Amino acid sequence: MLARVADNELDNGPRATGTERFCVVTRAVKPVDEMIRFVMAPDGSVVPDLKHQLPGRGVWVTATRTALAEAVRKKAFARGFKTDVKTAGDLVDVTDRLLAKSALDALAIAGKAGCVVTGYSKVEAAIAKGDVAALLHGRGGSIDGRRKIEAALHRGNAEIADGIVVIDEFTTDELDLALGRSNVVHAALLAGPAGRPFLTRLQRLRRFRAGDTGKPEHGETRHKGARRLDSE
Repeated sequence: MLARVADNELDNGPRATGTERFCVVTRAVKPVDEMIRFVMAPDGSVVPDLKHQLPGRGVWVTATRTALAEAVRKKAFARGFKTDVKTAGDLVDVTDRLLAKSALDALAIAGKAGCVVTGYSKVEAAIAKGDVAALLHGRGGSIDGRRKIEAALHRGNAEIADGIVVIDEFTTDELDLALGRSNVVHAALLAGPAGRPFLTRLQRLRRFRAGDTGKPEHGETRHKGARRLDSE
């Protein structure tokens, strides 16, 4: 069972050390990677600090939509900051969008590093070589193309297929923008360190939306034996 504390809910600023923080909603101490930090802007509004770099003391919330919605409903930020604050009614959705953007930013970096290939033929070739860490299918794209790619995946080495994550959270427009290309419907993230930040941030987004700590969520297809994203 996680430890519970009743001391100051505010941290000591972005440079504070430690691997655990106190959740202002659950009243429990949890690992930092399961939390989101929030700070108070100069105008008194509450803003998420995903990178833990914004100045000022912050409060922490378990990194799920459910916990954040509860924080807003119970006015937990006013209690945590010990003053009146402006908590936007769409704070949960804003945080969701920021988490998605963070993942797409990491995908863009992986793309610039040459670790993403796009298009059916290139994705199929990467699968044949066993170089794929994840498959991406743009939401709203071709279902037939997706079926063909996943059929190609299953025709290959079963052990390799088990380790590949299938991603369909993002629209084709979002993939276009992240990868700087047009009409990205299918893509593959190649294995290697350059793609790991994207997988880690994707897992964080999925956890936020699903409210758990590791089970496959909506939009995630993982074959038996597939590695967890946060192992990246």
